[in-house]
Amino acid sequence: MSVNENLLMGAYLRSDSALIQADIEEMFQRFPRLFERRTQLAGTLSGGEQEMLAIARALMARPKLLLLDEPSWGLAPIILEEVAQAIQDIRKRGTTILLVEQNVQMALDLAHYAYILETGELVMQASSPELMASSYIKNAYLGV
Repeated sequence: MSVNENLLMGAYLRSDSALIQADIEEMFQRFPRLFERRTQLAGTLSGGEQEMLAIARALMARPKLLLLDEPSWGLAPIILEEVAQAIQDIRKRGTTILLVEQNVQMALDLAHYAYILETGELVMQASSPELMASSYIKNAYLGV
């Protein structure tokens, strides 16, 4: 399916066609690369573009809770910045985000509250500023 068809698929359960089209335009504003590739097959996009499309497709359903699993995985630094900014914008607009992420710096920059798991065990939980200030987090995850 094309980028545009993927976005329409995200709105599959919706029937408000005018608002769906407005949301597609919003996704293209949020992710200009997707607009440039709107007729391109999604499988031919770069990894970062596919991640942007996955987020945009999920947003087309207008979720109250958005689950993101490793959105930074394999992304070039410049694309990572775009994706992180998009996640921050989504959060600021009121969508709750549950983020699973190994990039601790990015996760703590985006999160209000975080849980640190090691080998499946909860080892810490606190607000992001508290965790950023933790000497354990700095030494174990941030290389400080």
